[in-house]
Amino acid sequence: MYKLSDVGEVLLTTGRLLAFRPAVPDLKRLGPLYVAMGLAFAWLAGIGRYWDNPRAELWQTLGLGSVAYVFVMALLLWIIVWPLNPRGWRYRSVLVFVALTSPPAILYAIPVERFLSLDAAQSVNIWFLVTVALWRVILLWVFLQRAAGLTLGVSFVGTLLPIALIVVALSLFNLEHATFEIMGGLDPAQRTPNDAAYAVLITITLFSSIALPFLLLAYMILCLKARPSRWDKRSDERHGS
Repeated sequence: MYKLSDVGEVLLTTGRLLAFRPAVPDLKRLGPLYVAMGLAFAWLAGIGRYWDNPRAELWQTLGLGSVAYVFVMALLLWIIVWPLNPRGWRYRSVLVFVALTSPPAILYAIPVERFLSLDAAQSVNIWFLVTVALWRVILLWVFLQRAAGLTLGVSFVGTLLPIALIVVALSLFNLEHATFEIMGGLDPAQRTPNDAAYAVLITITLFSSIALPFLLLAYMILCLKARPSRWDKRSDERHGS
């Protein structure tokens, strides 16, 4: 049974992580609590992101998409980064990290349209989107350097490749249906404060599509370079045993 002090420790570690300060969570003792707390943050952020969007699907309104995103993103990161020979690479650690980066998305829950005009609300939502996206990208970049021990360049590719893959995949499967409505033109009566943010997503999708082939090429080269050191590590473990 966890104590109040354990919850405080999890919250403190989350705050340090979000502030780009060194944070070493005690996953052996508090692992389940970290996962539960992180998923709770993701769930609340998911609800806040879509609660005022009339075009959102039910699963988005309930925050289920954000919770599923944590597991999928963690698995994708774990699979993609593993061939780069990271240090102490465990799925549970990646899962906790991804979950604990959810709180910044609560910015989406601020009802700016209630006290701002539609155009002003769209501008604010754009800044929220950019802020949260950059915050999370930099957090991942720092995480890959500090926790996984990757070099500056390798962590750069390890950060951008999974993001580009997700963005391109979403555009191919049309999961953000409003994107294509904006590209085709929206009836002014159907406009919402999120429309401008979706327009930014279109731009991100375009750049991701352009960058993806180059990121894949760099990734394959880095995997080949990391392969000998990975085999050397396994050989040392065998001889050590």
